[in-house]
Amino acid sequence: MRTTGSAAISIQSSVTRTMVLWCPDWPIIAAARTLEIDPVAPIALIEKGEVFACSAAARADGVRRGLRVREAQSRCSVLEVLPYDQAMDARAFEPIIDAIEQIMPGVQMLRPGTLAIRAQGPSRYFGGEDSAAYQLLFALAEQGLTDARIGIADGPFAAEQAARSTGPSSSLTAGMGAAPESARVRIIPDGGSAAFLSPMPVSLLALPSLAMLLRRLGLSTLGGFAGLPELEVRNRFGEEGAHAHRLAAGLDGSRVTPRIPPDELDVSISFEPPLDRIEQVAFGVREPAERFLDRLAKMSLVCTSIEVEITTERGMMRTRTWMHPRSFTPAEIVDRVRWQLQGTGQSRMARSDAGLDSAISTVRILPESVDAANHHEQGLWGNAPDERIHHGLSRVQSMLGHTAVLTATVGGGRMLIDRQVLVPWGDREQIARPADRPWPGSLPGLPPATVFPNQLACVVLAPDGTSVDIDDRGVLSGPPARFAPPGARSAGPVTAWAGPWPVDERWWDAEEGRELNRFQVVDATGEAWLLLLERGSWWAEGRYD
Repeated sequence: MRTTGSAAISIQSSVTRTMVLWCPDWPIIAAARTLEIDPVAPIALIEKGEVFACSAAARADGVRRGLRVREAQSRCSVLEVLPYDQAMDARAFEPIIDAIEQIMPGVQMLRPGTLAIRAQGPSRYFGGEDSAAYQLLFALAEQGLTDARIGIADGPFAAEQAARSTGPSSSLTAGMGAAPESARVRIIPDGGSAAFLSPMPVSLLALPSLAMLLRRLGLSTLGGFAGLPELEVRNRFGEEGAHAHRLAAGLDGSRVTPRIPPDELDVSISFEPPLDRIEQVAFGVREPAERFLDRLAKMSLVCTSIEVEITTERGMMRTRTWMHPRSFTPAEIVDRVRWQLQGTGQSRMARSDAGLDSAISTVRILPESVDAANHHEQGLWGNAPDERIHHGLSRVQSMLGHTAVLTATVGGGRMLIDRQVLVPWGDREQIARPADRPWPGSLPGLPPATVFPNQLACVVLAPDGTSVDIDDRGVLSGPPARFAPPGARSAGPVTAWAGPWPVDERWWDAEEGRELNRFQVVDATGEAWLLLLERGSWWAEGRYD
């Protein structure tokens, strides 16, 4: 690399000596631990229809990352295919980080399965970098990770490559035991990262377009790229290329930023002996609920969503998330605990003093979602009317049950009845079929003012007095001439009509599929109706009042 001596010394001094821990096949390990499956079996995790990660047994049969699912299954007939869950990866890695922080604070997670630690502190405490690495391996072995890899070098980039270049991983060869500690640790001497990285391919920079261009220029290794003048690289490839150039030269100036463990905001209430009456549990939860919200208030936060975990004396756990359109009060948290014990939709008056199937030993309240308190302050003129409405409806709800007070919202769907969604008061809308998605076959324009809960039978006649029908080509047997509304004894003349608008819903499902045609008709009284013709029968779906 062409640079002045003083500049090289300055850049080198800013490089942090870093220890990187790498767990091979971590997505497979996380899935095996969470789903309680055998990690030695042929497993593939799928994301967007392609293999994201696979086990050693699957790789032995030719399965590779990036293969389509069918091709992977054709190579390994006993392959167990599972969806990849990034959140599950992170959750499964949290206990590993907690165990490491017991002996080495200052951990930064680069990604689930890979983390970085500043090497200076552990090496001084344990008497050298190699001793610190072995202590870390011993701590990981207690967590069941017997094949973790550790690399120590100048900067996180070189340290990670050192970890990945350790001895043969047992994850690459199914059935073999873990490699000895000495084969799972690689330490690059201080100042030797450039020489260590020099023969490695430029693809490690994770910049495909830059790597392809460098290979076309005959620079296939990091050492060749590092030999280019830094100023010319910056002028040609910009700041991104200059950063990659520093990585290739072993001058990674990235800092290790330790994670700050979040404050424990949840509260847990244990009952000894366990309580078997709902009102007893609700009374015991009231004071912890106040303490829970007071702790949030000191941090200038309010809680808009909570998770309630209820554990019985038999060890069964019932978990539910409760949401709020504004923010919870202690009384509302107590109500949610009571409703969860009663069962959603049950009447409080009917079951408030009923005995439980199993006594309750523990109730835990966790903040699922919090918001800044200043977002929930009163407006300039106050919000007394809204508060009175909310207080009144919440009071009715607390007496009659969670689903006793409902608010209406519009969802998605092709049929009008499918778009009616009722949400319990206090819950935020969670619509399984959002209205903003495309719904081919849905009714355009303004919907009818009245939508019947159940379709009502009606009669539509052609001029010759026969019921109007439609063939496979969408041709009517005759124009609608007379119409008998639901409940009418005789048919009157049709003054106007429009349609048909075909709907072919879930045609691949023999049980739930529907094929119908929509019509609009106006009768002699001037009322407009939305009608359905399904399998030769006429039905009224709504009325335009």
